[in-house]
Amino acid sequence: MYNSSVIGGSLSISGNRLFVYEVKGLDSAAGSTVPVRQSGSTFVTVPYERMAEETRRITRMGGEIVSIRAVNGNVPVASVTQTAPAAKKPMSETKAKAKKPGANVPVNTYKPKSPYLGACLSNEPLVAEGGIGIVQHIKFDLTEGDLKYVEGQSIGIIPEGTDEKGKPHKLRLYSIASTRHGDDVDDKTVSLCVRQLTYQHPESGETINGVCSTYLCNLEPGTKVKITGPVGKEMLLPDDPDAKVIMMGTGTGIAPFRAYLWRMFKDKERAVNTDYSFNGMAWLFFGVPKTENILYKEELEEMQAKYPDNFRLTYAISREQQNSEGGRMYIQHRIAEYADELWGLIQDEKTHVYICGLRGMEGGIDEALTAAAAKTGVNWDEYRRAMKKGHRWHVETY
Repeated sequence: MYNSSVIGGSLSISGNRLFVYEVKGLDSAAGSTVPVRQSGSTFVTVPYERMAEETRRITRMGGEIVSIRAVNGNVPVASVTQTAPAAKKPMSETKAKAKKPGANVPVNTYKPKSPYLGACLSNEPLVAEGGIGIVQHIKFDLTEGDLKYVEGQSIGIIPEGTDEKGKPHKLRLYSIASTRHGDDVDDKTVSLCVRQLTYQHPESGETINGVCSTYLCNLEPGTKVKITGPVGKEMLLPDDPDAKVIMMGTGTGIAPFRAYLWRMFKDKERAVNTDYSFNGMAWLFFGVPKTENILYKEELEEMQAKYPDNFRLTYAISREQQNSEGGRMYIQHRIAEYADELWGLIQDEKTHVYICGLRGMEGGIDEALTAAAAKTGVNWDEYRRAMKKGHRWHVETY
């Protein structure tokens, strides 16, 4: 699809800090917020420090990177047919080399050309009456294949039908919302948390429904679905049962966190996980527009009530709560409220931070932690880079 090493070539262009990606295969239904030209290409300007993240985002949306060039030059930095030199590793505050996680994690058991056909077992609404939008919890049968996965991974879904050019729809990736043992704790299912994507056509104003999300949200039990994967090692839960796990999510970004929390706190899960009994601390910050949009609310509050010393739960409900300045309460405002405490936790090497949800939420989080770290004379940008190198800072936004 594309060569992820293309970003390395940017280091050989002295002084260039902004780069333009030419991307094909993106459409608004896939979550793109930039215009798609008649040629089918999308042009995205990206600062150097966000190139790796942008590359992953484009991949998740099914896009194909045609070329990357510096903003102030016409010479392409790289193309998908080139293999560029590996990027120089950034300096880290940590001298010890962190052990890379996920060595034995299953990846790409099923590929797009030979997907697994799994039956939809159930398709249940998650948004309460009076809430905004449509979000479904969808469970699939895995008994007819060998699709194994772990918490923090994703699977691909290939919707039925063809696009306007008569070609099969491209797959979309969705974070898995169940533990490796499935919702029934019998190793026979996998579950997703899917919001139906809707958006306004930029020219006609017509309401458009996302292809894959609409397909999934309307699935009838018994329907066979093309599934690929699993993929991903960025969001894996640490093996350490004494870890401190800070989760920051919005909307369906709750999916991997539900899997983490089930593994940590669900009685049936704890019973079968003989090699993992969580004794650490988990803290979930969850941003939603209304109380009715708190996905898995009953589950979350039940676990918090049962394990009050191990699980903290903090909501940011934008249309019902106010921040300190009188505006709407978003997740970054909650992070700012608790920034000093979070910074204290983050300095513990057992602490892992996970961010999942709408792209752009990281900016406010970074701003709050920058201020907290500065009080102790620490540069947050440098510290975060060291955390990422040490596999303690995990981000998956879309």
